[in-house]
This record gives sequence, structure tokens and C-alpha cells, in this order.
Amino acid sequence: MAGRVGEEHWGAQTSYRAKRLKRFVEMADSILKRQETCRVIDLGGNRDYWLDLEPVWAGRKLSFVLVNLQPERLDDPRFEAIQGDCRDMSAFADLSFDIVHSNSLLEHVGRWKDMVATAGEIRRLAPHYFVQTPNFWFPMEPHFRSLFFHWLPEPMRVAKVMRRGLGAFPKAETVDDAQRFIEDSNLLDARRFMHLFPDGRLERERVFGLTKSLIATR
Repeated sequence: MAGRVGEEHWGAQTSYRAKRLKRFVEMADSILKRQETCRVIDLGGNRDYWLDLEPVWAGRKLSFVLVNLQPERLDDPRFEAIQGDCRDMSAFADLSFDIVHSNSLLEHVGRWKDMVATAGEIRRLAPHYFVQTPNFWFPMEPHFRSLFFHWLPEPMRVAKVMRRGLGAFPKAETVDDAQRFIEDSNLLDARRFMHLFPDGRLERERVFGLTKSLIATR
């Protein structure tokens, strides 16, 4: 559940994220009208993600708790990094935060039961949430950066990653590596995604008329 940043500063992907984050900022602004600060827990996020997007949220009193399996070292008082598993955040009481933020995490937590557990924690930890995940029905697989890759049968995907590196993944040297690579992400469609967040509102991020990402907000 490490953060998924790696683009150049204000590159194309960052521009998409900046546009997407405006909805989150609207949510934070509504909270800041009622109280002095807004406390955010970001599951799977990192400091670079927020600093890249700082022009979008600058001037607001936000504090961030960043949760990852391996926390990063920080020297910015606005950020706290902790080690944790997003499927079990029982160290925190219900409604410990104002907003739960999750960007491109849910597809990496495991299979369906792991997604159910993660979504339950997201809904429990704060009265508001902002959850984004890539859409299964968008033709470009975002992690392997290959058209239609995620629609292929599993044996064909294994064969492809053993033939050459794709996207964020190097060429798999063994079947074990290949299987681990393709099991790293499990994309969701809108029906399954919103089943995880029945009290949320679905928003669609579109590219050329196609839904690239799914966003659930509450």
C-alpha cells in the first residue's frame, strides 16, 4: 500500500490529479467553515503526492496522517507517517479524522475480502471520504501501461510480463515473479466499487468520453 507517485512534477498525471483533488478541497473547505483545522488520513499516500499538489490546497489548515506498510521519514510538521495495514486500522477509534483520502490504493490491497475490509475502515474512520481507483473498463491498464492488458486471460498476462517489461514492472524472470506482478493490482468496475461504498456518491473521471477513474465521495 505504498504511495503511487513517480511522475515528473506537474506532468500529465499530476495535472489529472490536480483536477481530481479540487473535489477533495471543496470537501475540506466545508469542514474548515465549521472548525479551525481539518485532519486527513491518507491510506497509501505519501508526502510527495501532497507537495506536488500543494498549489491546489495551499492556504488551508490541513494535517495529514500517511499510512503505509513501510512509513517514510518526514521533516514537515504538517505530515505524520505511520506504519499500518489499511485492512485493519483498529488502532484508531471511529470518526478519528475529518476525511479519509485514498488515491489508487484500493486495487492494490488484495482480493475482494481485502477490499471489503479496507472499504469498511474507510467508512468508519471519518464522516467524509474521497476514494479514487482506476476503472476496469478503461482500455489502458495504468500499472502495466498497456492497452487491454487487464482484459486478457491470466496465462496470457503471465506470458506477456515474462517476455518483456511493461509499465512500472521489469521483465519477470520467473513464473513466481510474473504471477506476483499481475496479482499486484485488481481493478474494479463501477458496480463492485459502489457496492463497497453504498453510502457514497459515484463520480466518473473521463478521458475522451471514457471513464478513466472511479471516485466515491461522502
